[in-house]
Amino acid sequence: MNPKSTGSQGAKASFSMDDFAKALEQHNYEFQKGQVVRGRVEELESNGAYIDIGAKSPAFLPLEEAALRTVADLSKLLPLEEEREFLIIREQNENGQVTLSLRQLEIKKTWDQVTEMFNTGAVIQVRVTGHNKGGITVDVLGMRGFIPRSHVVERENLQSLVGQSMSVSFLEVDREREKLVLSQRAATKSASFSQLEIGQIIEGKISSIKQFGVFVDFDGITGLLHIKEVSQKYINNLEKVFSVGQVIKAMIINLNEERGRISLSTRFLESYPGQIVDKIDEMMATAEERSEQARKALSESEKVDN
Repeated sequence: MNPKSTGSQGAKASFSMDDFAKALEQHNYEFQKGQVVRGRVEELESNGAYIDIGAKSPAFLPLEEAALRTVADLSKLLPLEEEREFLIIREQNENGQVTLSLRQLEIKKTWDQVTEMFNTGAVIQVRVTGHNKGGITVDVLGMRGFIPRSHVVERENLQSLVGQSMSVSFLEVDREREKLVLSQRAATKSASFSQLEIGQIIEGKISSIKQFGVFVDFDGITGLLHIKEVSQKYINNLEKVFSVGQVIKAMIINLNEERGRISLSTRFLESYPGQIVDKIDEMMATAEERSEQARKALSESEKVDN
């Protein structure tokens, strides 16, 4: 007979049903990784805390898993006998003890929260924590978020924004890659859109001049003054009328929040065809006075178009 075979059979025989039952008892399958449990703070140590979660052995909360930020005094965060929820991050060891985390539970809840905000198009307040060539980093409910330079309203001096708070909306929320991308411009545009209406007179600064029209920045957003809406008289060269950086007044004639488009007009503000070419300063100075007449002209124009 093979000695190895005999030894193997002997080992199997020595592991009785009683031994198997005891092994099962040592492992409580009620507590699994990823499970949220409620526990009571039982004992505090320099490296963490022991938590009573109703298992055979107290669970352990390592100091580094106690909060999102560094904890100086664990007793202030976790007073003895206090009850709260914890996340199991490591299943039972040989002593039947599981490892808990408050930090990862907070992260889980925060991801759930920002995902909901992203889905509903919410605008939130964040604090700028740093900057680089590509944009700025921000604190999003204790997590790190990023705003690309192109989505920052005042993007010329990013360093000056560090420490400031700003309103932002979400561009991308990727839990698997731990990626949060936000936009200050989109949030500003959304807030500004809610305050705009057709027929309203705005004052803004020309940011660029194209062959087809002029882009005007106002209240953190941009509107387009199409070449056909500049004057009642035909204009063939916008650079002869406007210059970049020039402040002008115009009337809103169309709003499309879904596509982020604002259409402007100055032709309805003219007292006569071509006034914007002949006497632009006079025309801009009397823009508000002519607003009611301009709105009536716009209304009549829309009736003709329909």
